Amino acid sequence: MKARFHLPGIATHFRFNMVFATVMEQYPQYFRDVEIASFYGAFPQSIWNGGRTQEGLCDKNFVKMVLKSFNDKGIPVRFTFTNPALEKKHLNDKFCNMVMSLANNGMNEAIVVSPILEEYIRRNYPDFKLTSSTCKRLNDGDRLAAELEKDYSIVVVDYDLNNKFDILEKLPHKEKCEFLVNSNCRPNCPNRAQHYYNVGVQQINYANHMRKYPDQPYDPIIFDDGANQNCPFFTRNIFEIRELSTNIKPADIWDKYLPMGFNQFKIEGRTAWLFNLIETYVYYMVKPEYADFIRFTLVDFCNANNIITVNE
Repeated sequence: MKARFHLPGIATHFRFNMVFATVMEQYPQYFRDVEIASFYGAFPQSIWNGGRTQEGLCDKNFVKMVLKSFNDKGIPVRFTFTNPALEKKHLNDKFCNMVMSLANNGMNEAIVVSPILEEYIRRNYPDFKLTSSTCKRLNDGDRLAAELEKDYSIVVVDYDLNNKFDILEKLPHKEKCEFLVNSNCRPNCPNRAQHYYNVGVQQINYANHMRKYPDQPYDPIIFDDGANQNCPFFTRNIFEIRELSTNIKPADIWDKYLPMGFNQFKIEGRTAWLFNLIETYVYYMVKPEYADFIRFTLVDFCNANNIITVNE
């Protein structure tokens, strides 16, 4: 059974992800038994986006180019339409509906949390496979099991349940479970759901601002409730993340998760910088004995193509 990885950044990390997919094609013997299940994220100014604020601007031609580039490689694009702060007035958003129409080819997918947006997508874009988001905070076995019985292609497991094998082994439909392997969030964080909501509000305000004043910088909202975008855990480096109880190590994927029937894994990194992405992709997806070669090859390709990624 292959480990299926969902990788971050359809817009800001587009060029790097294309390089990575190409290197996988050229040197398959150096990689573990893995495949790219999707590239996930959102295009700038997507008011439906959630989880991380997506900044920037892009036009229809860029959207079409990204979709075609990934889809031509047989890789779905999966939109992070996980904004829990949406209202009905946001459903007719022209930009998001344009993106959905362009991607409506039966290959692409969306991650959802808002019931009103989920119903809207099911009614207007029925060919999209839907993923139930970790933003729902289904952090006990019974609620997660109930979610797995619903009409979702994938259910992202709340990462507080990562490595709790007494709960995981009892779950139905293990093939539908997706695990976020490298979250930097505090385990059992009491502010996580509120933080997701705050990010959603900021995404709405950002999108509205940029449509009215595209030439003026946006001043981010600072929340004072203890669950704001200045969370100190965002500063954890990749080595500190590996020490968290919610972290899933590569050896455990092959020694524990795959034998149990779990094969969907998600790498966090929509706001990561280039060398963080390289190190994380290599750590999880490349055979250890070839890590240095692939790491060097990725850096070499990026340098040749003048690719630098920055925080979104």
